[in-house]
Amino acid sequence: MSPIPSPSPAVPMPSPINRRHFLTSAAAAVAGATALRHPSLAEAVAYPKASSETLAAQLHGSLDETQRALLCRDFNDPLREKVDNNWMITGRSIQDALRPDQRDLVRQIFLGLHRPEHAEAMMRQMVEDSEGKGFDKGTSVALFGKPGSGKFELVLTGRHCTRRCDGDSVAGAAFGGPIFYGHQAGPNDEETPDHPGNVFWYQARRVNELFQALDGKQRAKALVDSRSRPERATETVRLSGRRDGLGGLAAADMTPDQRRLLRDVMGDLLRPFRQQDAEESLRLVESQGLENLHLTGFKKQDLGNDGVWDVWQIEGPQMLWYFRGEPHVHCWVHIRDAKG
Repeated sequence: MSPIPSPSPAVPMPSPINRRHFLTSAAAAVAGATALRHPSLAEAVAYPKASSETLAAQLHGSLDETQRALLCRDFNDPLREKVDNNWMITGRSIQDALRPDQRDLVRQIFLGLHRPEHAEAMMRQMVEDSEGKGFDKGTSVALFGKPGSGKFELVLTGRHCTRRCDGDSVAGAAFGGPIFYGHQAGPNDEETPDHPGNVFWYQARRVNELFQALDGKQRAKALVDSRSRPERATETVRLSGRRDGLGGLAAADMTPDQRRLLRDVMGDLLRPFRQQDAEESLRLVESQGLENLHLTGFKKQDLGNDGVWDVWQIEGPQMLWYFRGEPHVHCWVHIRDAKG
């Protein structure tokens, strides 16, 4: 699989779009903007040398009996599969539940779930969205199953965060199950149409590049008058299993060039996440057939009425990437293999 160039939220999209220039110049902007806004994060985001799975096993082994009673669950506990936009999975922050050395392990696990060039921006999002609490007080973890058993997963949650570290314990599920990410950039709940400083807004700009590549008839199918799906925790990302009857424009009705652009866009959406998760996710998406994906933009949720679609989704029989950029970014992702 060829490498995917790294995008960024900080560089304006040129018109017409030179994708290579946009993606390569963006990586430097992410690091620069982050360092200027949060110079104290440099030490907090030292990228781990060990894998997140190794660190999660180390965390599990370091827990005392009181901590195990609070944080550990059976692998088949239904709580493991939950996803939400703002929650503490155990009801306790890692600051309240863990020692300083254990909290450092959690920070390393979180960073290791992302590519090195994006880890600092991901930590910035967590700090900014913690509502002044900081990472340790704004984050909660639970551990399901036992390391080395083939059935083990750590789930990390907070505001605008559900992330998973599973080491492929969940067969056929990207990320080990559904995830959530988001960002409120700045003090105001409602961002302006260009979403300044939002670390995930580049994703909407890439998808809007795909909208720009559609002809008039295709856009008429892709853009709908209804509002997007409601956010209802795990129910938000329930997969339909259907190939027919999905909303928006079917990729089967795109040209070969447009489908190739769709695949490139999917790769760029996955760019913040560590390579093994990104590659597995793209492989599972492709297993469903790109022609079975549907692209939908929601006209009634266009901030600024500027024709740059803030709310959109890409849906297939066993995948959903739902991006709600109104009033700020919430994104729900669930990808499984073609068999479901």
